[in-house]
Amino acid sequence: MSAAEEILDVVDEQDRVVGQAPRAEVYARGLIHRCVFIRVRDAEGRIFVHRRTPTKLVFPSMYDMFVGGVVGAGESYDEAALREAEEELGVRGLPRPEPVLTFLYDSAGVAGKWWSAVYEVRCALPVDPQAEEVAWHAFLTEAELAERLAEWPWVPDGLAAYERLRAHGAADGGRASG
Repeated sequence: MSAAEEILDVVDEQDRVVGQAPRAEVYARGLIHRCVFIRVRDAEGRIFVHRRTPTKLVFPSMYDMFVGGVVGAGESYDEAALREAEEELGVRGLPRPEPVLTFLYDSAGVAGKWWSAVYEVRCALPVDPQAEEVAWHAFLTEAELAERLAEWPWVPDGLAAYERLRAHGAADGGRASG
């Protein structure tokens, strides 16, 4: 099954499931769906940063400081966070990602709106990122990431999640929703 054919839960403004549809239809019609964002840190605390492949349906060839993706139909946010992190990093046996905050992201017409659940996980394992998802990757310090914010084209939803984490002090383990 292609990514476009993947079935997603369609949700309302309160994140209640109201139906299901293929991902391509969800994007084309701008239906609200669910996504997970996982900030991955290595054993030294550096953040996993990557450039998306040019074949991605949304935000191709842009940089992201999260791994993640859509939540499948009937899948919980927690299940999707672990699945997406392990798939994109190319690892097995990660600890369960910890939920940090949620927010409703509006892509301003790119693919509608999506509920965004942001997680954090520590990955001490060697990564072998999924070639279909990740064109380039590195673990960057907070300072290195901050330097590149103005230099590289970032996925807007990941940037929004990053800014919310910083605003809510989630880097220190704070929990927020909004």
